[in-house]
Amino acid sequence: NSLDISVFAIIVAEFRVIWSRHSLTYIYTALSKPVNSPGIHQFTAMGLLDDRMIDYFDSDNPKKVPKQDWMKERLPDDYWEKGTQSRQSKQQWFNVNINILKGRMRQNDTDVHVLQWQHGCEGDMSNGKLEFHRGTDMYSYDGKDFLAFDDANAVWVAPTNEAKQTKDKWDGVQVLKEYTKGYLENECMEWLNKFVNYGEEQLRGASPPEVYLFTKCAKVETNVILTCLATGFYPKDIILRIRRNDRILTEEDGLFSSGVRPNEDETFQRKDSVEILRSDISTYSCEVIHKATNISVRKEWGKKPLTVFICYSLYTVLTFELVAVLPEVMVQRTGNAVNNACWIWVKNSQVRWRIRKAFRKK
Repeated sequence: NSLDISVFAIIVAEFRVIWSRHSLTYIYTALSKPVNSPGIHQFTAMGLLDDRMIDYFDSDNPKKVPKQDWMKERLPDDYWEKGTQSRQSKQQWFNVNINILKGRMRQNDTDVHVLQWQHGCEGDMSNGKLEFHRGTDMYSYDGKDFLAFDDANAVWVAPTNEAKQTKDKWDGVQVLKEYTKGYLENECMEWLNKFVNYGEEQLRGASPPEVYLFTKCAKVETNVILTCLATGFYPKDIILRIRRNDRILTEEDGLFSSGVRPNEDETFQRKDSVEILRSDISTYSCEVIHKATNISVRKEWGKKPLTVFICYSLYTVLTFELVAVLPEVMVQRTGNAVNNACWIWVKNSQVRWRIRKAFRKK
């Protein structure tokens, strides 16, 4: 058999380790108008602790609700009541400001436009308490960076001319800059410490990756696409390398990486691929390192040429597998903005959405 796989794993007996860095992130997404597609709301807001959803709110069910049992058990009713009021106020703020941006960009109501806000903090464990590492406060419009807060210098950064007007206005409000910096470094960290303490049992549950090395047919008949897939791991930090004769392949070698993406069960996956000649007799291997579970896995192809049989049979397996782990939310396409904008923080913040074109504009 040309599929010659050797596997080695270094496993520490105690899997339930707790890692030293934690994050608390809030993501808000507003559409300029409804899209009338199931599961896509004009406004959504959610909180994530270490990339797992802990609370949720949307415009069709305008109530902040817990998404983890420990959130429901440990936080009082008034936390959810005040949170609901806050989310409803933010929804109104987004409605006003998305119209302001449409006017500034000279856009009409034909297409759907998207305004997003992401803010949060990361902390490192020190003497039993999380200490501030960095904060994030950034806005995106129609899938492009619009405005971000530079916490170190307490100023707003505008990457485009359209955002400069907002930057100048917000930089001129000293109390806003002080509040933003104070929230990221203090209030956010207080909540992060509290939530990590509340959800300690869940956060200890690190999951090791399952690793697969396989091929599928390329468009060129003489080639195949060699893929390494690591899936089912938590937390999301992982190292994945494809090697040719022990040399690590890069983008310059044609390597393509999906980056870390979420699974439906709140674990993560990453898939790296490279197109190679079917007749290639080099030794290819995939190395995966997941520090949270102290796992190191290496899978290797033998030196025999890859065959058509393997290509097609494993292509079928791959298709089935990815359908299982990447549920898709269908969006009616009324313009490019939804398709571009909703994907940006799917990738960066691991929100469990994958938005694709469902219908073409007639």
